[in-house]
Amino acid sequence: MLGWVRVVSWCEPPENLLGYPSWYLCRGGRCGLWRVRDGRAHGKGVAAWLEGCEDRDRAQALAGATVAVRRAELPEPGEGEYYWADLIGLTVVSAAGQELGRVAALMATGANDVLVVQGERERLIPFLPGSVVQEVDLVARRVRVDWDPDF
Repeated sequence: MLGWVRVVSWCEPPENLLGYPSWYLCRGGRCGLWRVRDGRAHGKGVAAWLEGCEDRDRAQALAGATVAVRRAELPEPGEGEYYWADLIGLTVVSAAGQELGRVAALMATGANDVLVVQGERERLIPFLPGSVVQEVDLVARRVRVDWDPDF
């Protein structure tokens, strides 16, 4: 459809992204605010019609942009739930207190999310609260994990 854009959504389910009336589309260090006029689920993401995006050329110009919403519009996470953005940058320490590095990114694998930890080397640590992840302390900016530093 002309003027519609396909969007990869990290919401669960993906169409929850359509519940936000405005999106920031960011590309090349610049962001612009766009109002969502209409939308629907489309494959693994969503298709949206944005105000001011009336034709295929304008939609194509938005390709590759990152979609963001205001933090204040997000619901508070439940007990034991975290936004990925809140975990990035936290120091990761083993149960014995050895620093393993910092959370550089997270990956969704289907089975569970994975912390990408950058330290003296990269480690991929399953985000499994209660077993591997023993504690997330957002105030202290630390994640304590039951993880062998040699892995």
